[in-house]
Amino acid sequence: MQADSYLVPECIARPQSFGGLMTLYEANFIKLNAILRRQRLPEGDYCSVIADDCDLFLTIHEQTRYTSLFTLTYMFDAAGSDGGMPEADPDLRGRIYYDAKMVEVLSWIDTHQHQVLRQFSRSLTGKPEHIPVDAHGQLEARWKRNIMFSKWLEYLSDRGHAFSGP
Repeated sequence: MQADSYLVPECIARPQSFGGLMTLYEANFIKLNAILRRQRLPEGDYCSVIADDCDLFLTIHEQTRYTSLFTLTYMFDAAGSDGGMPEADPDLRGRIYYDAKMVEVLSWIDTHQHQVLRQFSRSLTGKPEHIPVDAHGQLEARWKRNIMFSKWLEYLSDRGHAFSGP
């Protein structure tokens, strides 16, 4: 497991500050990089299957020289076991910045089906996230999304999830 305590920030970063958010982006890059086995995967769909956890799905949607747009999610049978359409949860969409060595969560759904994701979400707010309009609210919303991602990446790493190349 990669621990946040191994990061040595260039400056003092307060929680829920802009500097703190950038440090969190850096920590998330390190954690995601470990799950990706330190490889830059080409565009496409990937799946990590382990015992005692849901299958984890990664889609690399778009690549540029310095970034990748991705989705990371579990898939749940929304209609039970009757063959209904699968539902993505947390349907987390993010961007990897290779030059800055950072990962930013762009969006994720508000209501989670996986028990661990519900616990992460409740521990941050006590309720589903609402997108605020003001700059402070945007910073807070980004902080919450990326803290949840950080906790989820630790969980995924502890469970043994990893992605192989094509």
